[in-house]
Amino acid sequence: MVYVPESDRYQRMRYNRCGRSGLKLPAVSLGLWHNFGGVDVYENARAMLRRAFDLGITHLDLANNYGPPAGSAEETLGKVMAQDLAPHRDELIISTKAGYGMWQGPYGEWGSRKYLIASLDQSLKRMGLAYVDIFYSHRPDPETPLEETMGALDYAVRSGRALYAGISNYNPDQTRRAARILRDLGTPCLIHQPSYSMFNRWVEDGLLEALEETGVGAICFSPLAQGLLTDRYLGEVIPEDSRAAKPHGFLRPAHITDEKLGKVRKLRQIAEVRGQTIAQLSLAWVLRHPVVTSVLIGASRVSQIEDCAGVVDNLALTAEELQVIEDILA
Repeated sequence: MVYVPESDRYQRMRYNRCGRSGLKLPAVSLGLWHNFGGVDVYENARAMLRRAFDLGITHLDLANNYGPPAGSAEETLGKVMAQDLAPHRDELIISTKAGYGMWQGPYGEWGSRKYLIASLDQSLKRMGLAYVDIFYSHRPDPETPLEETMGALDYAVRSGRALYAGISNYNPDQTRRAARILRDLGTPCLIHQPSYSMFNRWVEDGLLEALEETGVGAICFSPLAQGLLTDRYLGEVIPEDSRAAKPHGFLRPAHITDEKLGKVRKLRQIAEVRGQTIAQLSLAWVLRHPVVTSVLIGASRVSQIEDCAGVVDNLALTAEELQVIEDILA
């Protein structure tokens, strides 16, 4: 059966301008970091991608090594594009990254021109795309000159492989330098992708200010602290299908402490008064910063995407609510 997206999808989502660019991104974007790999159920991944688009989530975020196995998330998206989303390519913002280990040898990770361009070419083949909308340097390389890494991003744009350049996991000083180099090359840095949540606030120590100064937008990953800022772990046992139950995940059972769960329960009380879920409150809190263009969610089922997309119905936080949240987090 031919997929026909919901006709009111653009009325369901809020779109924010990314930095000082001409591009707008949905307030909620979908990341394919987990649950879209070759080891996962394809039809579930397909259903999530289709439902996300139905809800106005036009931005899909990937990286070369997402899976597992590495590269398979891009292959999954390529298959869904061919089956369902290809007619809507011009309505989508598709991003990918390179920087972490992807293949053996000295040219399979970090930030050299050789690696970045070779990786992007491989990513385009896996997704069956002529170009990506955003191509990121996934992490700074301590040994490669930043001019080379940014020059590779500039080349990716000038060669037609990407429309915009971005960086991820760069500290404030690295961000300023990268933005200056790209600006001088004539390919302004569009976006920075850092981790940010109520439990991970490192961006407040200078990065948000650096982004505002340079006119670079932010899309924040792990805004729900890998699911900890939801009701997922408030039961007596860790769910078997959760991230914390997976042997190689970033969220481990040791991270789910009584102290953090106590804070989540208090935050849930605030959310309930606002008519929201704890996930929606947590996303609204990240989006409160004007420099934050979008929050990047992960999902293992359609209902989680629907829950997160609902944040746009109630984004405003009062000064009193923000102070109560600060007291809880402290």
